Amino acid sequence: MFHGSMVAMVTPMTDDGSVDFEALANLVEFHIDNNTDAIIAVGTTGESATLDPDEHCQVIRRIVEVVNKRIPVIAGTGANSTSEALHLSQAAKEVGADACLLVTPYYNKPTQEGLYQHFKTLAERIALPQILYNVPGRTSCDMLPDTVDRLANISNIVGIKESSTLNRIGELIDRCSDRMAIYSGDDPVAIDTILLGGKGVISVTANVAPHAMHAMCAAALQGDKAEAKRIDNTLKPLHKALFL
Repeated sequence: MFHGSMVAMVTPMTDDGSVDFEALANLVEFHIDNNTDAIIAVGTTGESATLDPDEHCQVIRRIVEVVNKRIPVIAGTGANSTSEALHLSQAAKEVGADACLLVTPYYNKPTQEGLYQHFKTLAERIALPQILYNVPGRTSCDMLPDTVDRLANISNIVGIKESSTLNRIGELIDRCSDRMAIYSGDDPVAIDTILLGGKGVISVTANVAPHAMHAMCAAALQGDKAEAKRIDNTLKPLHKALFL
């Protein structure tokens, strides 16, 4: 359903800290012109943790309007509160987002059963394709493969952005790729993820090198390992510089 280089697009701001909607529209056109395969609206890189709820929804709406169905728009709507995630996801659905990206609840460290029930509730109540997001280094919450395996049986949970280890990514591909897509959440291992059987990357590097990231992912998805590695080698300094 979703594949390739999916940019975790930045949300530009004016000097007074408000969203720069003109620059936002220009960024969308820049990505479409440079073959980005999908846009993540208000993911971590897009200030999901710092925008207020109204700004969050306004940014998603504006990106959907400008894209106008030319490429998929995946809305970052995760939260550490199930009710807040439901609110943001429903708002994204109403403005026409194609899918939701849902980070694991952060700070409050839910159990594995709690994670399952959280994502199950979102899937049951929001009729959109949903991509899970596991990033234990930032959330202090690690959604384990057994839990992902259970969630993969829910029809509108269509993928996971995995940002732990390449070994974990390989395990998820082996166990779950018949039911959900596995995406890299880290640019340095995007090529390895795809060559193992993943479907793409949710990328920070694509903010500044969208055409190259698209070309690398396309080559890897087509099985052209040599070309994918050639392009990836040119991107490695950017991967390193952009990781925080």
